[in-house]
Amino acid sequence: MSMTAASREYFSKVAKDWDTIRSGYFTEAVREAAIRKAYLRPEMIVADIGAGTGYMTAGLAPLVKKVYVVDASAEMLEVARQNLAGFDNLVFELADGLTLPLPDESLDAIFANMYLHHIPQPLDAIREMVRALRPGGRLIITDMDRHPYEWLREELADVWLGFERSEIRDWFEQAGLVNIIVDCSGESCHAESQSPKGIRGEADISIFVAVGTRRVSGVKEAVQAGYGAVAIAGSSCCSPEMSQNSCCGGESEQLISIDEPIGVNFKTDYTLQDQTSIPSEAAEISLGCGNPTALAGLQPGETVLDVGSGGGIDAFLAARKVGTEGRVIGVDMTPAMLERARETARKGGFTQVEFRFGEAERLPVEDESVDVILSNCVYNLVEDKGRAFREAYRVLKHGGRLEISDMVTDGAFLPGRVSDAQNWPGCIFGALPEQEYTDLVKQAGFAQVQTQRSVSAGKVGGVRMYSIHLKAVKPIQ
Repeated sequence: MSMTAASREYFSKVAKDWDTIRSGYFTEAVREAAIRKAYLRPEMIVADIGAGTGYMTAGLAPLVKKVYVVDASAEMLEVARQNLAGFDNLVFELADGLTLPLPDESLDAIFANMYLHHIPQPLDAIREMVRALRPGGRLIITDMDRHPYEWLREELADVWLGFERSEIRDWFEQAGLVNIIVDCSGESCHAESQSPKGIRGEADISIFVAVGTRRVSGVKEAVQAGYGAVAIAGSSCCSPEMSQNSCCGGESEQLISIDEPIGVNFKTDYTLQDQTSIPSEAAEISLGCGNPTALAGLQPGETVLDVGSGGGIDAFLAARKVGTEGRVIGVDMTPAMLERARETARKGGFTQVEFRFGEAERLPVEDESVDVILSNCVYNLVEDKGRAFREAYRVLKHGGRLEISDMVTDGAFLPGRVSDAQNWPGCIFGALPEQEYTDLVKQAGFAQVQTQRSVSAGKVGGVRMYSIHLKAVKPIQ
């Protein structure tokens, strides 16, 4: 794994005693923190890079179909074989981490625990791991935060004195990962100097867990095409009138079992007052999975941003609530939707409403200029939700509110299902586990994050889907 000579010598020397040594540094709680972020399924094929004597693999093997156990030390790998002899779903590989013996796009998840700080070229190692991930697959790295303990270079052959979390985030982005979370694992690495040279030292170093997802090609184009067709047709894609085996089409009955139609019934989920206050042209296209304006507490004079405004239902409803002294900005990336919404605004005399071309990841809105952000079943269609939530944070005023209705899940879809961009317009395969979704909102800087379940949509490939309303606040400085 492109170890330095010092690292290779160190691990060869301590291999037989490593399990005892390691248990003094950190516990199984680090492994558990990493696995929680992976959303594993029994069908998955994963890898443990820099596996050592099998610490991480021991937790993975009971949960997945197959684990590739990869390490550059023959001595460490031999101990791993002995430790893991009770499992029959393992493949052991003696290999350098910069030339992994794994085919392109072949794995659902890759783990690397306390591996990166021994590698002189961390970005190259991350890129090599990402190469082996399927689109939609997750990379999970656990390692030490930046620390000042120089004696660890000599005694444990460390190359890096931990890492800044911003550094890890940057490397993940450069390697093509999205939905990046770099968070505290809740655990620490504790080490004491054993140097015969009289060096005395003791270290207690926090451990982070970093996760990112390999990007899927063509998602934005597929979503634009799908919703452009809906705008031209003038009908609802995710409405109750659609087949109950799909949201926007494309999946078979064997894979999708819907308890309730995905999406909102405009006649039952919006009040009669709401219905009569919205132009009929906007009501023709109901693409949401909730009614975010109902819980947003909009006040006269506020500036509201509707992300993924579509035909304009929520934008026009917000305009009624903020009044003529307020302002509503709708942002959408589908030209046909924008044309339709602008014409409706002109006919209805909504002078306080404007619609702009843009994307959730790159909002055409000034910093700290918005009081409330609304969005209705849109972020599930956005590939890099983490970046989109950071953009929402940027444009909100301090004390501003995020009010989202969206689809989430109680587990992860297999990357093989997510990797087909043509499935994304269906409001299904871009949905994330609820915990991952809220983690990304918190990573963007939001506080007081709350979710309320609204609509159950059934199961898709064994994963339960449902709609939530999420509320969050940008803290006051």
